[in-house]
Amino acid sequence: MGMEALSQDIQKKKAAEAALDFVNAGDIIGVGTGSTANFFIEALVKIKSKIDAAVPSSEVSAERLRAIGIRVIELNHAGDIPLYVDGADEATSTGYLMKGGGGALTREKIVASACQQFVCIIDSSKLCDILGEFPLPIEVIPMAQGLVSRRLVQMGGTPVMRERFQTDNGNIIVDVRNLDLTNPLRIEQKLNCVAGIVENGIFAKESADVILVGSDEGVRHILL
Repeated sequence: MGMEALSQDIQKKKAAEAALDFVNAGDIIGVGTGSTANFFIEALVKIKSKIDAAVPSSEVSAERLRAIGIRVIELNHAGDIPLYVDGADEATSTGYLMKGGGGALTREKIVASACQQFVCIIDSSKLCDILGEFPLPIEVIPMAQGLVSRRLVQMGGTPVMRERFQTDNGNIIVDVRNLDLTNPLRIEQKLNCVAGIVENGIFAKESADVILVGSDEGVRHILL
C-alpha cells in the first residue's frame, strides 16, 4: 500500500469513528457500502450493545454487520430510521454527493431516503467544488444498455459498461464521464427520466445533512 493510500485509510477511519457520536442508544441505523463504510462497521464494535439493529445498503455490508454481532433487518421491517452513515466517491461542501463506486447506489439512495439524518464520512481527497472528476455510476436494466448508452451520448456523456459486475438487484452498472454536473439536482432528475435507468449515483435530492471530512489533523464537521 502506498503512502497516499495509507493516509487516506487513516483519514477514513477518523471520519468513521467520529460518526459514532451521531448514534443514539436504541437506534436502528442505516449503514452504507464501500471502504469508508467498512471502517464505520468496524468502529461499531465499540458501541454495538447500544444499537437495536442495522439496515444495510448491500449484501456485503449485511455480512460484515452480522460478523460483528449486529442484528440486520430489512428496511421494510424498520420504517423510517434516525440515521444513515455512508461514504462517497465525491462530495461538495454544499452536501451534493456522487456515490456508487461499489455499485450499491440504488439501495444506498433508498436507505438514505428513509433516514432522518444522513451523515457522510469521507477522507479529504473526496471533497470537491463540482462533481464529475469521478465517473458517474448509473444502474441500468440489462435489456436497456444500448438505449441508455445512446441517450447518455446525446447528453454529452461517455458511457462504459462496468465489466463482470452485477448489482444486488440483478442489474448492470454503466459508468459515465464528461457529463456537465454543475447542476446536480437537474441532471439527477433528467437521468432518472430515461427509460431503463433504475437510479444514478448523484445524491442531490437525498444530499448529506452532515459531512465528516477526515484529515491528517483531525475531522472537520460540515453541517448542512
